[in-house]
Amino acid sequence: MSVQHMSAAELINTDVETKSLFPLNMWYVAALSSELKDKPLARTILNHQIVFFRTSDGEVSALEDRCCHRALPLSLGTIENNGIRCGYHGLLFNGDGKCVEVPGQDKVPRKALVSTYSICEQNHLIWIWFGDENTQEPTCTPPEYPVHNNPEYLFDGDVYHYEAPYQLIHDNLLDLSHLGYVHLYTIGGNAKLHMTAETKVESDEKMVRVVRHMPDSVPPPTYTAAYPFKGKIDRWQEILFKISHLEIWTGAVDAGSDSLDNPNRDGFHMKGFHGITPETETTCHYLWTMSTNPKHDPEETAKKVIEQTRLTFDEDKVVIEAQYKNMQNFKNRTMLDIHVDVAPNRARRIIESQLT
Repeated sequence: MSVQHMSAAELINTDVETKSLFPLNMWYVAALSSELKDKPLARTILNHQIVFFRTSDGEVSALEDRCCHRALPLSLGTIENNGIRCGYHGLLFNGDGKCVEVPGQDKVPRKALVSTYSICEQNHLIWIWFGDENTQEPTCTPPEYPVHNNPEYLFDGDVYHYEAPYQLIHDNLLDLSHLGYVHLYTIGGNAKLHMTAETKVESDEKMVRVVRHMPDSVPPPTYTAAYPFKGKIDRWQEILFKISHLEIWTGAVDAGSDSLDNPNRDGFHMKGFHGITPETETTCHYLWTMSTNPKHDPEETAKKVIEQTRLTFDEDKVVIEAQYKNMQNFKNRTMLDIHVDVAPNRARRIIESQLT
């Protein structure tokens, strides 16, 4: 019997060494809190089809998106005070995955259950735990992102679906040299400056940090639209990569007005949260927020920053999906590295080390 025709159980009992498709024993970003309102949310994460819903008490639950009766997705049902009701025959499931009501039948079958997932909501984000067969329960709490609760910042965000593997987005976000080419009319600016910016990269077994400084530069369109700069600016880009997400702090001060090494520097700030969550081996979810610190007309200025951010991510999506499609067209071709690939390559090594 060839390996590809074996059952899962048979594969487990062979000597064939296999690796997990994704890093496990960690929290992934499942949704933005703002996504869960009065309807169920269906989302496939790490090849698991899941339904998320929030009950009237504000609690969020995550269940296997399949009714145990006739397999209709529970995401096609309705939310009630104490659970989610299947849209086919009306079975009602609580947040623990237990059926608590079968319409027209007094007794609920003991086996009327669906699988559940451990989740945690904090900082306006919903996280989901994926463990290996020996670590089904969380062994830690999700990463904190206190910027969302900082009154000095206003934020908003969105969710994109990508027809591309999640690590291509990591590559894109860890290499901001592309800004001058892909985002010329928004956050880009001088392309040569981006390619030659002083860049420092440090890493360990869990993270990659990139710091780029562009002193005495011309502010790009998004910056001038959001902040009253006097002329040229000293600009920074700081990126922190973790497997589940990236935090990117970009911004600028008037040239010569403050040190770019000052953690409390003033000026214009854009603090981006980027949750890059695999859907399958070849598709993923991109859950992002942008926080900014407007000085004048805060609501309107923040709205402009979010709109500009969305435009840049639209541009990235076109590039990354086209990149992946062409990679499939030229499967046997290798890709070379240049100086801007140091951080993306380190991130890929971190992920590879976590595949067991």
